[in-house]
Amino acid sequence: MDLCDQVDWSSVECLNQQPDHAISNALKQGYRDDDGLYLESDTDEQLLMHITFHQAVKLNSILIKSSGTGEQAPKRIKLFCNRQSLGFSEAADFAAVQEFELVPEQLDGKPVSLRFVKFQSVNTLSIFVESNQGDAETTIIQKIALQGSMGQTMNVSDIKKAGEEEETS
Repeated sequence: MDLCDQVDWSSVECLNQQPDHAISNALKQGYRDDDGLYLESDTDEQLLMHITFHQAVKLNSILIKSSGTGEQAPKRIKLFCNRQSLGFSEAADFAAVQEFELVPEQLDGKPVSLRFVKFQSVNTLSIFVESNQGDAETTIIQKIALQGSMGQTMNVSDIKKAGEEEETS
């Protein structure tokens, strides 16, 4: 299922985005299906997105669609889980949970499968767009969809003390 409803929009952040072409254009339901709206990088081709969820989720695929020219479409992607503070230099230097290069056929909205065992309890997903398809000055992303399921939640009030038995009436 699409995890858009699980995103904590007050905590979503994108570094190096153009103010008029922000991450909400690519990530929010409705906006991301409008061909006139898109996310675009600002000073160079790199983007660093931090997407926080209301609760832990299990991710199984990511869909990235680009409406830009072939050269402006994202290419090299690195994904990080549960990294509270991650800047461009750390994203470039640290080992990602998963890395991949998008081929032109995938940029029409074909989901990229993730290593499901690595994305079992994700509170924050960081997406680092390291480069684009043609070394263009900026990168354009029309749509980002995160697919998976909600993680297990536990209600603390349901936990019983060790040795405590249920009373029957």
